[in-house]
Amino acid sequence: MRPLANRQKNNTALQPLSRDLDFSDNALTAILFGDLNKNLQTVEQCCGVTIHVRGNGVHITGLGHEVDLAAELLEQFYGLIRKGLKVFSSDFAFGLRVLEANPHARLDKIFLDKVYITTKNRIISPKTGNQKTYIDAIRTNDIVFGIGPAGTGKTYLAVAMAVSALTNGQVRSIILARPAVEAGEKLGFLPGDLAQKVNPYLRPLYDALSDMLGPEKSAALIEQGIIEIAPLAFMRGRTLSNAFIILDEAQNTTREQMKMFLTRIGFDSQAVITGDVTQVDLPVPKQSGLLEARQLLQSLEGSAFCPFTQADVVRHPLVQKIITAYEKKQESGVIASEPNATISKIIKKSA
Repeated sequence: MRPLANRQKNNTALQPLSRDLDFSDNALTAILFGDLNKNLQTVEQCCGVTIHVRGNGVHITGLGHEVDLAAELLEQFYGLIRKGLKVFSSDFAFGLRVLEANPHARLDKIFLDKVYITTKNRIISPKTGNQKTYIDAIRTNDIVFGIGPAGTGKTYLAVAMAVSALTNGQVRSIILARPAVEAGEKLGFLPGDLAQKVNPYLRPLYDALSDMLGPEKSAALIEQGIIEIAPLAFMRGRTLSNAFIILDEAQNTTREQMKMFLTRIGFDSQAVITGDVTQVDLPVPKQSGLLEARQLLQSLEGSAFCPFTQADVVRHPLVQKIITAYEKKQESGVIASEPNATISKIIKKSA
């Protein structure tokens, strides 16, 4: 995002200005500032201001409009943190875009859209504009595709919406499916019964459930069959009614698997399909069913496609930079731009 100093403003907004803000709670202030003041650094870069920390307060200097915007951003986020929001540096960049578009906007209407409250009393809510669009799409469509890079909250938010629907009595069960495809390496024979064999592939879904419901409650619901976690291969021949169904890592489905999954959906059910088309692990020459579904179903009424970008990454800040680096490498033509491309194509592009 380019600094606001490069944009046209009235004469008053272009006058130098300084403001002091003080925050009363030590713990909340530490969260607001971020580790090593990283959140403040993000505000400085985005707004084009200089921020000096003074105990529990800050001294902001810069041009009038930028200083006012930075102050408004920090004050609103302090209020959000007080209400239980866990913030990331990327949230400040998104919040700034909202305030630029509407200086009177209330960020709590976006960031405190309570999808679910975990057993630890942590609020799960959208962190970016695309996440908010994704949540709204799930609320209003029977089939939603969330497509984008790792760390953008596609699966986690879908599981949160599923748990919320189950808790509110909108559905009777949650079904979480995932293709059992290894990511670039062969694990060989896995010991144990069928459930133990497929467990490594489904670990991310178990982790999300445990984080929201707690290990004991999630295990109890799985044992009762209210929550079912299964490989995609187990879906054939079934009709899934009155359920919230999530297909994770859908980029690793074949064309036949994707068609089979989409035709399992029964009455009073909804499905969320998540995947990253840049991380296809299918062997050549098999093509991703997610890519074909995106081409065939874009205009299907009752369905929605929600794209995510590296700007939506809410993991460690380095994850966003890693994704950007790989995307730049793909654009240069050194790495194949299409998933699971043949070696010959890669060589041709490198030549």
